Amino acid sequence: MQDPRIISINIEDELKVAYIDYSMSVIVSRALPDVRDGLKPVHRRVLYGMLDLGLGYNKSYKKSARIVGEVLGKYHPHGDSSVYDTMVRMAQEWSLRYPLVDGQGNFGSMDGDSPAAMRYTEARLRRVADEIVGDIDKDTVDFQLNFDDSLEEPTVMPTKFPNLLVNGASGIAVGMATNMMPHNLTEVCAAIMAAVDNPEIDVEGLMEYVHAPDFPTGGIIFGLSGVKEGFRTGRGRVVVRAKTEIETDDKGRESIVVTEIPYQVNKAMLISKIAELVNEKKVLGVSDVSDQSNREGVRIVIEIKRDAAANVILSQLFKLTPLQTSYGINNIALVNGRPRILNLKDMIDEFIKFRLDVIVRRTKFELRKAEERAHILEGLLIALDHLDEVIKLIRASKDAEEAREGLMSKFGLTEIQAKAILAMRLQQLTGLERDKVKLEYEELMKKITEFKAILADEMLQRNIIKAETTEIIERFGDARRTSIEINEADISIEDLIEDEEVVITISHAGYIKRTPISEYRAQGRGGRGAQGYAPVMRTLSSTCFRQPITTPCCSLPKAVAVSG
Repeated sequence: MQDPRIISINIEDELKVAYIDYSMSVIVSRALPDVRDGLKPVHRRVLYGMLDLGLGYNKSYKKSARIVGEVLGKYHPHGDSSVYDTMVRMAQEWSLRYPLVDGQGNFGSMDGDSPAAMRYTEARLRRVADEIVGDIDKDTVDFQLNFDDSLEEPTVMPTKFPNLLVNGASGIAVGMATNMMPHNLTEVCAAIMAAVDNPEIDVEGLMEYVHAPDFPTGGIIFGLSGVKEGFRTGRGRVVVRAKTEIETDDKGRESIVVTEIPYQVNKAMLISKIAELVNEKKVLGVSDVSDQSNREGVRIVIEIKRDAAANVILSQLFKLTPLQTSYGINNIALVNGRPRILNLKDMIDEFIKFRLDVIVRRTKFELRKAEERAHILEGLLIALDHLDEVIKLIRASKDAEEAREGLMSKFGLTEIQAKAILAMRLQQLTGLERDKVKLEYEELMKKITEFKAILADEMLQRNIIKAETTEIIERFGDARRTSIEINEADISIEDLIEDEEVVITISHAGYIKRTPISEYRAQGRGGRGAQGYAPVMRTLSSTCFRQPITTPCCSLPKAVAVSG
């Protein structure tokens, strides 16, 4: 007889359900960022754990081991290396365009060197991270229970700037992956303000503000066709070259100097690859390769032999080494908990929608707090207006409970107001203190009116987004690090044709000719059209036409002025 505690199920069905659950767990809880704050759960937990520890940009550093323990014990029950590696990457200036963690100690290098152990390094939040975690205590976002239901953690951060676009993201889930490029904060914020002013703006309009990705390591974007495709569809390809220059010494020997390398390229491995190609005779003409990088920046010197051409060798290095690297753009992020591929407009629209929600929730919170304080101040003002009666009533009461009930019944006060009156200090009974209470009440009433106006008008909410975005630009905006170089393959023949007014002339034999309108001479008032047209017709009859048109000439006008 079968044990009633054992349930028979089909193994195929169980495998399907279990694998789907596992896949969704990886997609939602590990690998993909949220479109609103651009963070994965581990990044969000690290920032919130550091906020819990009071590690603001203006506070002292704390040991990384302390931070990792805080995050593991409260919010992220996984390996300590996952938390520490996440925090390290958020502190590396060559990994994030705008780092969120301020690290002190050895946090690795562009050569792929590992960071020091967590017991040796220290960290705190950067100033820009304050714009991500700020206002989290004003009911701006939802919270959820942590892994053991003992604490709450935020489901998203109330960021004031689109971290997903600014810092990018990468991750591999089950059946899907994301690879989002970093962009310049100033350009992205300008696009946000344009979208706030004009919600109907399209991707082409937004690309006037966001020109291309902007990598923390600089470099040169070679060609924009793949970048524009990524902006339009969410999938594309960006080619990045190292920034190089050819220097000639006093003896006439040339050297290729690399001052910026492509994003996420290991500098030590790059130099090793160049040396390997030289040793294998795949690249001829290189006499020496040296790494002269220092704290001021990257400097790789490739010395060229006298009989070699530096330009030719540089082209070979672009082809054979990571000096030129391509990145696949794959903009997949979580929208309402579901993975979705997003173009540039989708990401900006989702961020604006999120900011509107944050502003409404923050304003409701501030309105509620202001009304609660105003309610107490109303009671204090009543008490100060009837000071002698209040003192007499309190002195006549045998305990605080009787005094509270007496105040409520005699002056029509609420329990909260009565408790506030009983908690007043003697110094608040002076005339000066009464003036302060009255002034505070008047200012609160102005704020309450302002908060209600914001909640009732979406245009005011959008103006707040613009004001906060402008402040972000002023505080953290900077120039592009990655320059843009047009690839010849991106240029169409239409781009090379001068924009001018022309006359299209069609002959009776079926030939067509384009003539600049400037070749026509102006005709005075009362003149005959044939005189002005004759010089062109004489040119037409003596011109050798190569391509006949198939449309019957009788159906076409004889001369048409167009622009193009």
